[in-house]
Amino acid sequence: MAARTFTPTEANSALAEVRPLAERMIEIRARLGELESEQREAVRIVAGNGHGNAVGEARSPEFNGLVAELEECVDRLSELGVQVKDVASGLLDFPSRRDGADVLLCWRVGEESVEWWHGLEDGFAGRRRVDWEGDGKSEG
Repeated sequence: MAARTFTPTEANSALAEVRPLAERMIEIRARLGELESEQREAVRIVAGNGHGNAVGEARSPEFNGLVAELEECVDRLSELGVQVKDVASGLLDFPSRRDGADVLLCWRVGEESVEWWHGLEDGFAGRRRVDWEGDGKSEG
């Protein structure tokens, strides 16, 4: 399991720092998608008139800068102990423990708080409501 684990309360407290990073990550990924589409169109036009030598040109400075910024967001989240599961939707997992087992608290941009968890192999589709606090012991 991860070096850092979170209780549900700690994960929710971490959102003050995590949320802006995750939101920026989504914005960057969306812009990178736009730039990729623009480049594909340019390549199509260039290749269509027989001048394929421009096809291999390097990415734009904006693209390269955004890739670097995206990597910084992911690295910072990782430093905080958060696992990035999907950049485009801002899906994140916080390693945790429940009833002595390793689990993941699950959150994504747009959700108000960390309210879901799943087993290590279950993924997003296996999310269940958080039903414990503090030391990882489930209630009732």
